[in-house]
Amino acid sequence: MSETDAALAAELAEAAGRILIDLRASGTFESKALGNEGDRLANVFLVDALRARRPDDGILSEESKDTEERLGKRRVWILDPVDGTREYGEERPDWAVHVGLAIGGVAAVGAVALPGFDYDGKGGGLVLRSDKPSPLVRHEGAPRMLVSRTRPAAEAVAVAERLGCELVAMGSAGAKAMAVVLGQAEIYLHSGGQYEWDNCAPVAVARAHGLHCSRIDGSPLVYNNRDTYLPDLLICREEWAEPVLQAVAAL
Repeated sequence: MSETDAALAAELAEAAGRILIDLRASGTFESKALGNEGDRLANVFLVDALRARRPDDGILSEESKDTEERLGKRRVWILDPVDGTREYGEERPDWAVHVGLAIGGVAAVGAVALPGFDYDGKGGGLVLRSDKPSPLVRHEGAPRMLVSRTRPAAEAVAVAERLGCELVAMGSAGAKAMAVVLGQAEIYLHSGGQYEWDNCAPVAVARAHGLHCSRIDGSPLVYNNRDTYLPDLLICREEWAEPVLQAVAAL
């Protein structure tokens, strides 16, 4: 039986996470240099593995020179070897590894590794994947909205005020998106600009878990474009989608 795309995504995301944890533990690099070397090592591993195991597919990675070859492919792997390079270099836990697969422009398959998080007290991090969704946890009380820990978007802050949200600051896009999946927040609204690799894998995982995923005007997220810039993103529980979209439209 051939390996599924989702199983491959999870395997590679987890393995890249181990490479990054081992590199950080070696003490060979510090801060920015650690982030740069982590990006390089994880990218080489992921790209080489996908070229060997899915040779007919396209690849778009933050850390590789882009080419037009992928534009003619229906299946394109979209990678962020270290999402949250700054957090990784600062030895924070809120960074991620993204391995996503866009099929026909849709974020269809994905795995997001959170190697620095300790959810069960045993260490080892966590991998969330599109083929193994778990039930969402309901939160009683004011909705929690995730924002950047260094530069919260003005639109997100304004929407939070309108809806009475509690703001929760966190690092990487993948960590924030998975916090909604894990029930640590209800809304992730970002309008400060991202690229396809920042959210393809997180969107695939979030959508598989029953979350709403769209642009902040409600339009769909489309991947494998010539221009890889994606200005904004909304990932939230379904019951908050309409209130958030209406609040954005009213700004």
